[in-house]
Amino acid sequence: MSGLSLGRGSSSHQNSPGTFSRDSYQASEPAAYDGGSQKGETAAKASGSESEQAEVGPVNRTSFDICPLKTGGPVRLKPSLSEVNKLKRNMQRNMEGNNGRVLRPGMVLLKHHLSLDDQVKIVNLCRKLGVGTGGFYQPEYRNGEKMHLKMMCLGRNWEPDDDKYVENRNVDGAKPHSIPQEFSLLVRDAIKDSQALIEETCKPGNVEYVLPSMSPSICVVNFYTASGRLGLHQDKAESFESLRKGLPVVSFSIGDSAEFEYADQRDDKKAEKVLLESGDVLIFGGISRNIFHGVTKVQQNTAPKALLDQTNLRTGRLNLTFRQY
Repeated sequence: MSGLSLGRGSSSHQNSPGTFSRDSYQASEPAAYDGGSQKGETAAKASGSESEQAEVGPVNRTSFDICPLKTGGPVRLKPSLSEVNKLKRNMQRNMEGNNGRVLRPGMVLLKHHLSLDDQVKIVNLCRKLGVGTGGFYQPEYRNGEKMHLKMMCLGRNWEPDDDKYVENRNVDGAKPHSIPQEFSLLVRDAIKDSQALIEETCKPGNVEYVLPSMSPSICVVNFYTASGRLGLHQDKAESFESLRKGLPVVSFSIGDSAEFEYADQRDDKKAEKVLLESGDVLIFGGISRNIFHGVTKVQQNTAPKALLDQTNLRTGRLNLTFRQY
């Protein structure tokens, strides 16, 4: 696979009562994974070129496909080249403008940072990895209670019962795929652009203290349906050293928009809110690394039409969160 275009290119989960940890839902959703083991089939290696091959397993007929083939109903016509180019030009203008916001020390929102091409390639690669061994599944607790989300981990598997990372996930013993190099490059550039914005607007003595650099070793990929909710929680399963240094969490949003809330304590009434749209990148590190955060609402039918036309992404929100263990 050829490298992604790089956008602007310069560069213990503690849940609120009644909610699940790690990007969990409060709304019901039918299970789409039977926990069966998978093996075989060769596909393009995620972290290299198309000529490199990796075992990603066969398409499991009961696994969760974020880009299912449409059967019956009206046929969705592919957008014309002029329509695609128009959207790309509009997105490029957004990316070239000053669309970055420092929400608080160490917390930056980069609006429309991921180009349409980046988003399409991310969706397609997550779909390819997600339908094979180690792909999307519905996590559940030892008591049989299912988390209302579909999850795939890259780098290390996260287990909800113990709120820790493991090599082999409990549901089927599968090991995680590596984080594709293309993803890591996008994370690197997003951090650099965020640091540049902080230096420009806040003029700190040492930007690395405000927002440290990091090399992602973990990516938790979650798919939210339109009814998804995420209670206020902290991301605290990473190593003591990573948390001590305030190494940031970097979040990519693709698909439908989501209302995101964040606060210094688990109190919805005191939380601030921001809208995360397709292509947005949110970063929080430094003194903001342990903020409480969550999703109050996923807005249906807000994904870019060109993205849906080129990927057939389900209604909902694809969210990739990167962190260094």
